[in-house]
Amino acid sequence: MNIWNKLEKPFLILAPMEGVTDVIFRQVVAKAGRPDLFFTEFTNVSSYASEKGRANALERLEIVPTDKPIIAQIWGKNPEHFAETVKALSSLGFAGVDLNFGCPDKNVNRAGGGAAMIKTPDLAVECLREARKNTDLPVSVKTRLGWKDPEEFKTWLPILLKEHPAALTVHLRTKKEMSKVPAHYEIIPEIVKLRAELSPETKLIINGDIKDKAHALELYEKYPEIDGFMIGRGVFSNPYCFTNHIPSRDELMELLDLHLDLYEEYSKNHRVSYEPLKHFYKIYINNFPGASDLRAKLMETHSIEEARAVLENLC
Repeated sequence: MNIWNKLEKPFLILAPMEGVTDVIFRQVVAKAGRPDLFFTEFTNVSSYASEKGRANALERLEIVPTDKPIIAQIWGKNPEHFAETVKALSSLGFAGVDLNFGCPDKNVNRAGGGAAMIKTPDLAVECLREARKNTDLPVSVKTRLGWKDPEEFKTWLPILLKEHPAALTVHLRTKKEMSKVPAHYEIIPEIVKLRAELSPETKLIINGDIKDKAHALELYEKYPEIDGFMIGRGVFSNPYCFTNHIPSRDELMELLDLHLDLYEEYSKNHRVSYEPLKHFYKIYINNFPGASDLRAKLMETHSIEEARAVLENLC
């Protein structure tokens, strides 16, 4: 069954964020209060299509039971590679496939993927069609309003909607805007109208500056035509953002301890670096007396053992 048709409005999704929403952090979020749907970090279809890169691609697509239902997000610019990749995804336990046409990363865009697809709409459509032809899973798209001008949505989104994707997630900024300006909520009514006219069966998800469940419900009350909301950076402020719970300092520290445990377990069978783990410390250690000093000490550590020693001294 199409996962998008099983979700009750307004459903909540954890946005795919490179270097953040990996298999470890998703388990932490699930413990705090899981969203209705997870996405993986994005995976390059050309890596999967390469004998040399396939192992790395499959590692990025690794999931655990608490992830489900989960959507595999993929990116690239080669239609044949999209076709080859999606053929494998249905056997890996995913509920759907999402094509990333919105990532603003310079390296991704230089390779012709992510938001660069906005500048090559014919290629984007070809990739979308190849993906859909080669899988029984529902195929969705995540994108931005445009490359430079927010008004580009008037020509870009109809191109996608005419292909009738299972779902369309719109980050309410352009590639050029990155996250430097507020999300353009004022454009939502026009996007809703386009969806109604061109592909009413497509689920519409809004992304950009959504803080938590309460904020999503507030927006839903104002725009009831929207099907779901995707929360990204809001999880940094509160890993319980998919609930109405405001965590205590002790609860946050327990989540950090869980994150470290999961990291240690994962590292037994995977080659991982300690440094990226430091990016997560600000999620758990904030908004309490001494948080800044504690974070500073943790940022000076070079291993799990050193981090645990700092935390034990705190206790």
